[in-house]
Amino acid sequence: MFKTVLFPIDNSRETREAVDTIVDIVQKYSSRLVLLSVVEASSSEEESSSSQGMSSTQAVGELLEGVQKLFAEQNIEAETMEREGMPAFIICDVADEIDAELIAMGCRGLGLTEEGVAESVSNRVVNLAPCPVLIVP
Repeated sequence: MFKTVLFPIDNSRETREAVDTIVDIVQKYSSRLVLLSVVEASSSEEESSSSQGMSSTQAVGELLEGVQKLFAEQNIEAETMEREGMPAFIICDVADEIDAELIAMGCRGLGLTEEGVAESVSNRVVNLAPCPVLIVP
């Protein structure tokens, strides 16, 4: 049913909590798993004042490698991709590019308030995705 599953990841607790659900889906459907990390593009002024988070290529590489190892422990081979841009748009573009049949992602709950809806990556992905989206709370 889900030949290809796209799992966008970041350093959040919600990503770590979604891993077990993704393992179950991938094993049940013998799916191809693609891990995606999106680095938000920032201005050079922001980069100089903030060198933390997902802006470092090394940090993104370590994150992808760590999550890939988590899946390897469950005998699941996961492909990794790294992109730069606006997360919701990049996630949907990559899903279309790899013919994903499911996007599965964690949710921080930002979209639960009126102010947070505009900033919620998961909310935007649900509205723009070319395939079904599973939000793991």
